[in-house]
Amino acid sequence: MSDTVITPPDSALDTTELPPETLPLDAWHRDHGGRMVEFAGYWMPVQYEGIMAEHLWVRTSAGLFDVSHMGQLMVSGDGATAALEALMPGDFAALKDARIRYSLLLDDNGGILDDLMVTRLGQDEFYVVVNGATKWDDIAHMREHLADDIVLNHLDEHALLALQGPKAVDALARVVAGVEALGFMQGGSFEWDGVTLGISRSGYTGEDGFEISVPGDHAVALADALMAQSEVKPIGLGARDSLRLEAGLPLYGHDLDPETTPVMADLGFALSKRRREEGGFPGHARIMAERDGGLKSKRVGLIVDGRQPVREGATVVDADGQDIGRVTSGGFAPTVGAPIAMAYVPVALAEPGTRITLAQRGKHHTATVTAMPFVPHRYVRQPSAKAGAAK
Repeated sequence: MSDTVITPPDSALDTTELPPETLPLDAWHRDHGGRMVEFAGYWMPVQYEGIMAEHLWVRTSAGLFDVSHMGQLMVSGDGATAALEALMPGDFAALKDARIRYSLLLDDNGGILDDLMVTRLGQDEFYVVVNGATKWDDIAHMREHLADDIVLNHLDEHALLALQGPKAVDALARVVAGVEALGFMQGGSFEWDGVTLGISRSGYTGEDGFEISVPGDHAVALADALMAQSEVKPIGLGARDSLRLEAGLPLYGHDLDPETTPVMADLGFALSKRRREEGGFPGHARIMAERDGGLKSKRVGLIVDGRQPVREGATVVDADGQDIGRVTSGGFAPTVGAPIAMAYVPVALAEPGTRITLAQRGKHHTATVTAMPFVPHRYVRQPSAKAGAAK
């Protein structure tokens, strides 16, 4: 399969009414051959040497992503834990220091406003990373609903880099000592080049990897230090999208939106037991009713027959040709060697092995519902016993 037949993700072509802004690494991307596109209100690289090659490099080595468009927020103040629990279904009270939890910002009806990562830094102090395309809406929503004595700071002068792949730990540990001690969904503060970095062992590819928060004026130097490692190459939005699709990870604005709930999106793991029982988060009644058998549609994975990818916007149709579902993400999966997709289908069709029909641009395609992820996750939950302690 050549690079020419793999198109950039639809999300990479998003535009806004205002001219796109530049991120701290804008010139760096261009100097390294990045093909720049408008995405989430910024100029960002969609690819360097080709989506296929970049995708496979991340699966076998280490890829450097610029995700500085994401919103980095600090939430603190007396009662911050309870305040965040009033907006999301996560059990933040039980979250230990330096641990990370995936959670969901919900509207009053249980619809998903965003999916995000929450790290506890200390008593009533949290670091929250939200999606770039929704960060201003998220900030406005949180400021509206958080009490006046809860402080919300936007770290808009920080960049965010992601180093992903099975060799990411080897490369990063040479640059920042001690990161190898982190386990999956654990973070810490590390000193490098006279500045403090916030590093977590997490990411969006299904591979082992790290996300690194760095002051924007040090981002180029850090990127250069990482690129000096033989395992590392720069990776664009195109491969980021195909990697997260193979990992079965949903993309907000495509697979998740206010019309979907956590149960519909098959994100039940984000609904912690205590919160399910106690409630106190938006949409609790509806979400529990769906868990108890009231669910009508559900996000599933699909393996598409043939070689033609089925893209976002295709519909799931019944025997009479009537629309009964929708494809929200789709493309050719280099690791799988076949087209894959995610779609919302009636619950009766959600069982793995079920055959379904898809309609796209006047053509019909057949597919099989399959369990996700399409490619097994390779997170490192227990670091090597030889790893040093995080600072």
